[in-house]
Amino acid sequence: MIETAPTGFDQYREHISRGQIELVEYYSETVGCDRKTFIYTPPGYSEQHKYNVLFLLHGIGGDEAEWKNHGNIQVVLDNLYADGKLEPMIVVLPNGRAMPNDRAEGDIFDPDKVKAFETFEFDLLHDLIPFIESKYPVFTGRENYSIAGLSMGGGQALNIGLNHLDRFAWVGAFSPAPNTKVPELLVPNPEEAANLLRLLWLSCGDQDDLKHISDRTHSYLSEHGVPHVWYEESGGHDWPVWKNDLYHFSQLLFRV
Repeated sequence: MIETAPTGFDQYREHISRGQIELVEYYSETVGCDRKTFIYTPPGYSEQHKYNVLFLLHGIGGDEAEWKNHGNIQVVLDNLYADGKLEPMIVVLPNGRAMPNDRAEGDIFDPDKVKAFETFEFDLLHDLIPFIESKYPVFTGRENYSIAGLSMGGGQALNIGLNHLDRFAWVGAFSPAPNTKVPELLVPNPEEAANLLRLLWLSCGDQDDLKHISDRTHSYLSEHGVPHVWYEESGGHDWPVWKNDLYHFSQLLFRV
């Protein structure tokens, strides 16, 4: 049983070392323009060391700033590092809406905008990951790469991560949305997934109207013997749930 994160886990603390979060641009051949992503580097970051990488994705109404502005990600991670609970990692907060105008404006459910969340798979693999590997001192093995996200980004994380087990050994979905592929397509070869995954995390609030997406995935994984963390928590489709998920999920990453 996973307990709720302790009070104050997402509150600013005085007198601790802090990571840095900055907005950077990379060129996307997939989209045909420059794109933005926030990058969090941990306390004590040095180009003399190599780091694991977590790609953390936003929801359908967000963009690259969503986790920063609403999830207090830098505070949550800084506090965890201060408590000695995280392995060193760079966290990449991309825009999962891969299209020239990738702002969350107008009708966010427009078919072209929804399709852009699928296109992000190619932008991530062919543009963003090579950019990160060229600009930051990161490990490049599959066991050093994780992908996770909330809602629409949770669906993306499952769709992309489980389709590319040669690139990602750590996959997490917080309240995944209906863009999540049906389990038979997500995990067509359960034995292979069980052998290759270091962590598969699936979580959802017990009052979430989209919980049936997580329930069907959890049932399939259990039936087919794919080890995974299933975390059914108190709450709806909202930030208290997702911040709590980040707190717990991040501590499991990149453990030997």
